[in-house]
Amino acid sequence: MRYFIIGIALALTACGSGKTNALLQHKKWKVENVSVPPGDPYNLVQVTQAKDLKSGYYSDVFYQFLDDGLFIATIAGQPDTGRYRLISNGRIISITSPNGSRDAEHLVEVVKLDEQSFDMKVKSGDYHFILHTRKQ
Repeated sequence: MRYFIIGIALALTACGSGKTNALLQHKKWKVENVSVPPGDPYNLVQVTQAKDLKSGYYSDVFYQFLDDGLFIATIAGQPDTGRYRLISNGRIISITSPNGSRDAEHLVEVVKLDEQSFDMKVKSGDYHFILHTRKQ
């Protein structure tokens, strides 16, 4: 019985990660908006940073998730590669350096994901932000 329950838990985990991976992969996701997470208390600095990030750093950013865990972030026309893997049943994306070292790991929370849009919660400095992306 114990092995049966463990098997079901593993199958459910694989299904969640598999669905997330299928929706993420082989698309070019363009950042279209940056917002403050709905549950965060109002903070003028965070709100201002979200606006600045949208019109500055994230104004020309694309993300791609490819086969074998390859991740490409293109910022202002300059590609940068890394590795990604899904954890927590596909709710969290771990992004690491190209060699997979977790020394500079970035954890991204999947807030919304469907065929056309991908919203992710990221940490930048002292604050969290939601990056709203669309499939290109």
